[in-house]
Amino acid sequence: MTRRDFDPETVTPDGRAATKGYVYNSQAEGPWRGVLPGEAINGPITVLAYGNDTLGEGPRLHVHPYDETFVVVAGRARFFVGDDVIEAGAGEAVLGPAGVPHRFENIGPGRLQTIDIHHSTRWIQTDID
Repeated sequence: MTRRDFDPETVTPDGRAATKGYVYNSQAEGPWRGVLPGEAINGPITVLAYGNDTLGEGPRLHVHPYDETFVVVAGRARFFVGDDVIEAGAGEAVLGPAGVPHRFENIGPGRLQTIDIHHSTRWIQTDID
């Protein structure tokens, strides 16, 4: 499929160089396997890698001043976003809107692995409980 969503002549490069950063360490201890702040690569988002093998386990209830997009890479999760409860599996994504408290937990079977995209150049969070 060929796409032509915009005219490339209408966009001026902003001068940033292509960069790379390290976001995931499969050998790391604990559930947080890596974080790549947007500031580190001069980009607009921060990326976190989270995973656990324990049913019912996940990050505590918290809130951000920006949107967060969760991508389930492996396993299944139950997301609590404000008053909504959403189950998602590998290949699915869930949005946590700015200012809405949220958390998620592993509902199995097996390992839950997520990539959490913070729509901010750095990770800013307030834990609720």
